[in-house]
Amino acid sequence: MFDVRERPMRAVGVLSMVAVLLSTASVGQPIDGTKTGQANATECARLGFNWSEANTELNRPLPLAMAPVPLAMAPAPSGVADAVPAVPPVTVAAGVAPGLVAGPVYEDAERYPLATPNPVRQVLTQPVSTFSIDVDTAAYSNVRRFLNDGRLPPTDAVRIEELVNYFDYGYATPPSADVPFATVVNVTPSPWAEGRQIIHIGLQGYQIQAAEEPPLNLVFLIDVSGSMWSPDRLPLAQEALRLLVDQLGPDDHVSIVVYAGAAGAVLSPTPGDEKLTIDCAIGSLRAGGSTAGGAGLALAYDLAEQNFDPDAANRVVLLTDGDFNVGVTSTGTLEDFVAQKRETGIYLSVYGFGRGNYNDVMMQTLSQAGNGTAAYIDTLQEARRLFLDDFSSSFFPIADDVKIQIEFNPARVAEYRLIGYETRILDQADFNNDRVDAGEVNAGASVTVLYEITPVGGALAIEPLRYQPVATPDAGDVFSELAFLSIRFKRPGEDISELMGRAITDADRVGSVVTAPESTRWALAVAAYGQMLRGDPYLAPSFGWNDVLDLAQASRGDDPFGIRAEFVQLVRAAMIARPLND
Repeated sequence: MFDVRERPMRAVGVLSMVAVLLSTASVGQPIDGTKTGQANATECARLGFNWSEANTELNRPLPLAMAPVPLAMAPAPSGVADAVPAVPPVTVAAGVAPGLVAGPVYEDAERYPLATPNPVRQVLTQPVSTFSIDVDTAAYSNVRRFLNDGRLPPTDAVRIEELVNYFDYGYATPPSADVPFATVVNVTPSPWAEGRQIIHIGLQGYQIQAAEEPPLNLVFLIDVSGSMWSPDRLPLAQEALRLLVDQLGPDDHVSIVVYAGAAGAVLSPTPGDEKLTIDCAIGSLRAGGSTAGGAGLALAYDLAEQNFDPDAANRVVLLTDGDFNVGVTSTGTLEDFVAQKRETGIYLSVYGFGRGNYNDVMMQTLSQAGNGTAAYIDTLQEARRLFLDDFSSSFFPIADDVKIQIEFNPARVAEYRLIGYETRILDQADFNNDRVDAGEVNAGASVTVLYEITPVGGALAIEPLRYQPVATPDAGDVFSELAFLSIRFKRPGEDISELMGRAITDADRVGSVVTAPESTRWALAVAAYGQMLRGDPYLAPSFGWNDVLDLAQASRGDDPFGIRAEFVQLVRAAMIARPLND
């Protein structure tokens, strides 16, 4: 996706190596003459910020022992710092998706949700599959980080839907916002299991035009604890935020909250074109201390609520490694707090940084509870993708609580398995329950779903039950249907969901993988890559990395920015990467 906003851009500077804790006594305020100019010590001091030129030298972060104690933190509003401990648990509807379960802690203390690959299911006994959509991409860039380091990623770090949804498939867009999604379906033979087929489902969200985009009310919540000092954490986060600020205009507003051992407000709501003020606030941050993430969340939401604009897209933007270790650190308590706050209409975006102690469980939990999205930023190029190329799909919601349900026709399909979405599975009854939370979709974003099916008469993975009923064809056109796709969603701010759907029929079939549309072939290549990385048991023994490479090479298509070419290199890297613990 490409941002169509016409906004002034400034050159991106060299990655600044400022370490973070607030080193100023004052809260930055926009004043006359701050709309232009280059951030430096003199200009920033005029605005009340301490910008140290000595701390911007690449690869020279301040040692933690030298990190200065802040002269003053802007005090949180009365009671806000203690808001998280006082929040009672949120009671959710029966059948809501269970919280994420943490997998093993790896030797370098990284934490990922435990997600066993979805099993094969019999259509006669379980004909309905229901799940919440996921447009996050954190797993893709995090896996890339491991492979670029020459190591295979932990299996729990590989969420196949986030690998697949990283790419733009060129799906046709809806003609108007009246129906926020257009759908595309293709059915093709499976490239990794003879006798099975793949149902490829694509949902394309409506792309808001520049003139239709609402203003943004953003609160940057920045982790400035000691764990954020290294170049791939706070300094990278600062440069990423500068890219984001470059896209803002005079109708947008930015506030900044930081947290380490305590939480404090660094910047009161400031128009998006007051770029020097915002840049000075970002550049004055330094890292040091423990991580009171709960207090930071409370203060950020409080500030967002105080400045809530019903005509704007209101969002807290959290940048952290997820290592909360002071105050309220319980994932469940923080999840309850964020789930309660989503009722205010304030969305949450979570951007992860760093390695070694990266807490992906926390990132996923907060983003899923807070009507938000999660991404992992491993390079400045990834920040450009998120905050420049995919600006609209990062910040402007078009649909809330989006759920997908597939009912398979037992006369045509014997077995199925959903590839990915393990942490998003819902009960069948959750689909019609508008109290059950699900995923959000932003403008121009797409969702790709893959099911592997076994046609009736094919070789089964599960031995049929002796006394199960016999499937018989229904009369009429229903027999031509393989399945029925239903999509339920809410308009942003609405409480009642809407329903759309379509049948999946023989008309959606293609004869071979070779003749399938490019979008289907590329999705298959990425899904095969993910299954190989996880060691999924459903691939034929004869299917290997060279087959993944062939699939990818044959479906790269038009790739002006080299994103698909990079994926091909990642496949090659996976072929020679050493195991994680070697």
